[in-house]
Amino acid sequence: MKRELSQQEIDAAFQGSQAAASEVKQAVEAFDFSRLDRIPKSQLRAVHLLHENFIRALSSSFSAYLRAYVNMSLVSLEQISYAEFVEGIATPTFIAYIGLHPYDGSAVMEISPALVFTFVEMVLGGHGTQAIRPQRKVTEIEKNLMKNLLRILLQDLSEAWKSVADIRFGVQSLADEPQVLHVLAPAEAVVAIAIDVQVGSTTGLINFAIPSIFIKRLRHMFERLRRVHRAESKRQDQIHMAELLQQAMLTLEARLDGCTISVRNLLDLAPGDVLMLDYPSDRETTATLNGQPKLKGFVGMEGAKLIFSVCAEDQEE
Repeated sequence: MKRELSQQEIDAAFQGSQAAASEVKQAVEAFDFSRLDRIPKSQLRAVHLLHENFIRALSSSFSAYLRAYVNMSLVSLEQISYAEFVEGIATPTFIAYIGLHPYDGSAVMEISPALVFTFVEMVLGGHGTQAIRPQRKVTEIEKNLMKNLLRILLQDLSEAWKSVADIRFGVQSLADEPQVLHVLAPAEAVVAIAIDVQVGSTTGLINFAIPSIFIKRLRHMFERLRRVHRAESKRQDQIHMAELLQQAMLTLEARLDGCTISVRNLLDLAPGDVLMLDYPSDRETTATLNGQPKLKGFVGMEGAKLIFSVCAEDQEE
């Protein structure tokens, strides 16, 4: 039997389909395909911690190499586009393009000219106290002198990254302007790391940009690092620790606590007086180990020596 729909039923059906379509439309979110290389904040925190360790090691290495105190601190670590990173770089400057072996890709490191001229002066035997720094490009000779410092820097960086992956950072080329080599696309996301450096009276920044897509590829290694828990100590480690602790010195004290007396009676004591402690010699007492109750026993004499005879271990918390 055929049934024809009324106009009201047709209108109700169309209204229902439009409402369902609007609900689906609201649930859809726009996806930005240009940001596929963005990494999560949890991984950013791990990268932040990794570079804090790197800065502590680098500060010690530079101080030893330059024979002067070098203070470093991590100013910022954030995800930005490579174009934004380049915009924040003054020109002319000192730029090193870094290879990430054995992985494909390159990173960019910029060192402010004030730091470069100070480092070069100290490498050549100066004290780095020159008040006015030249406003010019870094010469080829100065770039060659900076290669030793870069080698130390990248070696410490490789050591810091070993907890995640075995990466060998190496200098590919040096430049004065960030636009000379197009190693990264302007819209590509990078993790920009700013390090404040103070050596003598000179203060400057070391800026480091690592492609976010490179760090994201190592996400599984960061996850593995987060899942690492402290392993239980082995029997051999326990024996070794016990052997080391055998040489430790502890304070054992056994006290016979007597009665209390007034200050007047204490001041009236004279040679020959007998003070009754009201504490029987065969009464059990507690010995303390470094101030903590540990053993129960009796105080006695063996020949001319005062002894403590242990009868049990104190069970009090």
